[in-house]
Amino acid sequence: MPYTIAEPCVDVLDKACIEECPVDCIYEGGRMLYIHPDECVDCGACEPVCPVEAIFYEDDVPDQWNDYVSANVDFFVELGSPGGAAKLGKVDYDPPFIKALPPMGEH
Repeated sequence: MPYTIAEPCVDVLDKACIEECPVDCIYEGGRMLYIHPDECVDCGACEPVCPVEAIFYEDDVPDQWNDYVSANVDFFVELGSPGGAAKLGKVDYDPPFIKALPPMGEH
């Protein structure tokens, strides 16, 4: 997985990254956005536009947010590879780890 979205996105869901993504691989869950590990082409266009600095290259995810790497993968276990977030729309699901987090971010 080239890029992953971490804790600063929880309950923020800014979506500037979605607008920048040329391959439509950033999906909206219930509490945060997720990058599809197989659909991402590693272009990095999403990273600089994130206003809360939640997007990291996989090897650069801060240690305290390592669980978000697997959360980005887990989001797609049931969903599979829909081939684009726009046609799917918001998915009212988050992996258990994300779902259990206390409210955070800007509302």
